[in-house]
Amino acid sequence: MKINGSQILVEVLVEQGADVIFGYPGGAVLNIYDALYKNSDRIKHIITAHEQGAAHAADGYARATGKTGVVLATSGPGATNLVTGIATAFMDSVPMVAITGNVASDLIGLDSFQEVYIAGITMPITKHNFVVRNVEELADTLREAFRIAVSDRPGPVLVDITKDVTAAECEFTPAGKVVPVKHDRFTGEDIEKVAGMINNSERPVVLYGGGVISSNASKELEELLEKGNLPCTNTLMGTAACKGGPLDLHMIGHHGSRSANMAVAESDLVI
Repeated sequence: MKINGSQILVEVLVEQGADVIFGYPGGAVLNIYDALYKNSDRIKHIITAHEQGAAHAADGYARATGKTGVVLATSGPGATNLVTGIATAFMDSVPMVAITGNVASDLIGLDSFQEVYIAGITMPITKHNFVVRNVEELADTLREAFRIAVSDRPGPVLVDITKDVTAAECEFTPAGKVVPVKHDRFTGEDIEKVAGMINNSERPVVLYGGGVISSNASKELEELLEKGNLPCTNTLMGTAACKGGPLDLHMIGHHGSRSANMAVAESDLVI
């Protein structure tokens, strides 16, 4: 079927399991807002008072639900206002897709009103970013953004879409939800080697973080701690990831406990 870029965006969001999108309207994304309004029964849009709040809301939604957070902003200041929220998701490995509008393709590079190179600005704080200037590339680009956001170590991906793409039409073919790419980093031999190191250690300490939560490994970690009678400490992102037991030293770091910091500093094996 032939539909415009804004409708394609909505179709792909729904296809990828996004049920909520946070954002703030502006000229470069008005076509997208028309499509969101027409599909309000399929995807809920929450308008925030400021784009930064929208980015943080998408980040928090991803943390709370385990889904990929989605945020939408217009060109120029709308896009740049997302930076702090995107950086937060990047530092804490939270899956997010940030969608920004930009000026029309033929106006790029002409110092147009609210034109900014948001892809370049966010390059250090995203896993990847895209600039879409052809409506026929939009659907697959959005799907790839969702795939990258949840593959291996999760994080934010930015998709910048020129305004003409949101109005242009092309054939759209529905597809299924993307499958994350996961790489097995450790072999059985590696695990046996680590087990030997733990058994030979005199002052081992387990340091765990948010990866335990995102990989649903709380039960396995608790079993390891109990079986090995191991002391443990956690990063901020690892808070509440598991029940540490009687040897739980609580959070490490500048705002952590003295016992946790001392234990890691004096340990002969940090796991």
